[in-house]
Amino acid sequence: MNLLKAASTVSLLTLASRVTGLVREQAIAASFGASAATDAFNVAFRIPNLLRRLFAEGAFSQAFVPILAAVRERDGDAATHALVDAVGTVLLWALVATSVVGIVGAPVFVWLIAAGLAQFDDAVVMTRVMFPYIACMSLVALAAGILNTWKRFAVPAATPVLLNVAMIGAAWGLAPRFAAWGLVPIHAMAVGVMAGGVLQLAVQWPALRRIGIVPRFGLTWPRLRAAWHHPGVQRVLRQMAPAILGVSVAQLSLLINTQIASHVGVGAVSWLTYADRLMEFPTALLGVALGVVLLPQLSAAQSRGDAAGYSDMLDWGLRLVLLLALPCAAALLVFPQALVAVLFHYGQFTARDVEQTVWALRGYGLGLLGLIAVKVLAPGFYAHQDIRTPVRIAVVVLVATQAMNAVFVPLFGHAGLALSIGLGALVNAGWLFVGLRRRGLYRPAPGWAGFGLRVLVATALLAAALAWAAQATDWIGLREHPWRRAGAVAAVIAAAAGLYFAALAAGGLRLRQFVRRS
Repeated sequence: MNLLKAASTVSLLTLASRVTGLVREQAIAASFGASAATDAFNVAFRIPNLLRRLFAEGAFSQAFVPILAAVRERDGDAATHALVDAVGTVLLWALVATSVVGIVGAPVFVWLIAAGLAQFDDAVVMTRVMFPYIACMSLVALAAGILNTWKRFAVPAATPVLLNVAMIGAAWGLAPRFAAWGLVPIHAMAVGVMAGGVLQLAVQWPALRRIGIVPRFGLTWPRLRAAWHHPGVQRVLRQMAPAILGVSVAQLSLLINTQIASHVGVGAVSWLTYADRLMEFPTALLGVALGVVLLPQLSAAQSRGDAAGYSDMLDWGLRLVLLLALPCAAALLVFPQALVAVLFHYGQFTARDVEQTVWALRGYGLGLLGLIAVKVLAPGFYAHQDIRTPVRIAVVVLVATQAMNAVFVPLFGHAGLALSIGLGALVNAGWLFVGLRRRGLYRPAPGWAGFGLRVLVATALLAAALAWAAQATDWIGLREHPWRRAGAVAAVIAAAAGLYFAALAAGGLRLRQFVRRS
């Protein structure tokens, strides 16, 4: 398998997801602005999203995928099918119980996350509507883990588009109808989220059927007991325990920041959310794509005892991170106003909202390299079924992040929260890197000094061009000419990217060196 081709496939499909995601955020921003209602929706949506990252894409995937890949490599398809059935059965029962608890306890969850919300009751209603979304997405994570292990990356990478389409439809089509019917318009967004979750789950099953490994769920108590005692399930649960703690640390940081932001003032939660959406564009395109491709391949290499191949794949991933993340970070730091304006500065989203979102985006941008590098470095531990080391690092980073909040929030308000997260990500990535080196799991290939110098010089040229463009045009003033503004931003980004890759080529760097097979 060509790893670059696989990563590119995931990245391109993730690009489609992020483009539709930005359209989704544009629709929400234009329809509701950065208002108390938007804050309420963002908090309510954050609750099932938090659990999705905690149990589905986070702890579950980190524990399940390496074990699934190892079982398939060593024991064959029959044992793999039995493992999938048992894990799916336990997961389904757990999700039903979680959904019931979440619906009943919605007021408590909202209070714990954002007690300072101006529209607290609306957040509770939307949380109850959206809580079963976690069940849909956990089953999607089960299917995605199977498909990625079978090197079928396209469907899992493409399905988030369906959530975005459903939410866009809710913002532009359903919300006005809610208003006409005398209902609260922002509640339409919660309906859109649930519709998107069901659609994402629905498209997974045909893909699983094509590879012949559709999970068979046990719906009776004896089947559940048998699944619970399956040795593979117990291994997954043992691995999930530290993984849950590790992901919980990151999500706890998010919860604390959301609580703080809810008290900073109306709009703070939304400004951070919009900045986070824009920052996640490069994070998902590169970091998530590389993590998805590398984890099953690293797990298989570890099972074969291929230490050299293991290290080479990590080296390949880290070089791609530096090559593509550093110029993205530079763009977020020197060209943020144009990016935020062209995406969100419409309808109810004001010039002040643009400026406040820009400050948050700069804070995230400082840590973008770390945020993406973690997606490559952490699988280096997960593939060895070592989740405890990243957890210990994450706990220390959480403490450091909150210590930075105590300093930065009084100085910079909501932007201080983003800055703390960005700096914490750099600390996290650096610590993981040192850990892999000390264990001998990663040995840098020759040529890093020359490679790094070429990337730095090319990034400096790109940053200079973007800084000039940022000052040469009144991006806020072009609000009444959206197509002209969008065309100008696209032209500037294309020219800066062309300059960057031309500088790399002039320095002797050839992109074809990143094509590798596994």
